[in-house]
Amino acid sequence: MIQRIQSVFLFLLVLSMVAMLFLPLWSKTDPATNQTLILTAWNLKPEQAQGDAAASLPSQGTFAIGMLAIAAAVLALYEIFQFKNRLNQMKMGLLNTLVLAALLGTTFYYAMYVGNDMIQASNPGEYEPGFYMPILALLLNALANRFIRRDENLVRSVDRLR
Repeated sequence: MIQRIQSVFLFLLVLSMVAMLFLPLWSKTDPATNQTLILTAWNLKPEQAQGDAAASLPSQGTFAIGMLAIAAAVLALYEIFQFKNRLNQMKMGLLNTLVLAALLGTTFYYAMYVGNDMIQASNPGEYEPGFYMPILALLLNALANRFIRRDENLVRSVDRLR
């Protein structure tokens, strides 16, 4: 039954993880040099204002963020098609919660520690729309797990009546 509400939540989780791969996650601007540092799912790269010849910061790869987002999306997509085995779905939901928590922690680490070390400015930076996608995914995963558990409890209660 792919049309169950938990399948809709899991599909929205997949969409949020795919959107995270393409949206900026965090940015910080140094007012002294006009350099902007942008964190995406794949790299932490500097951008300079036009006509600015200041020394450029090196770009740094952040493949862990992209790979964790892909892993969470694939896990949720696989979980959708495991509707006949709800216990397996619940286990994968728990695993996906751990992957999403690691994704959120990794994103926060790159933004707060690596990015702040690259540009020494007083402002902490701005969280972009992509930063909130793992939080949305955690919420959607919790809702999906709740409805999967509700289905399992319903099936168990009907089995007791037989």
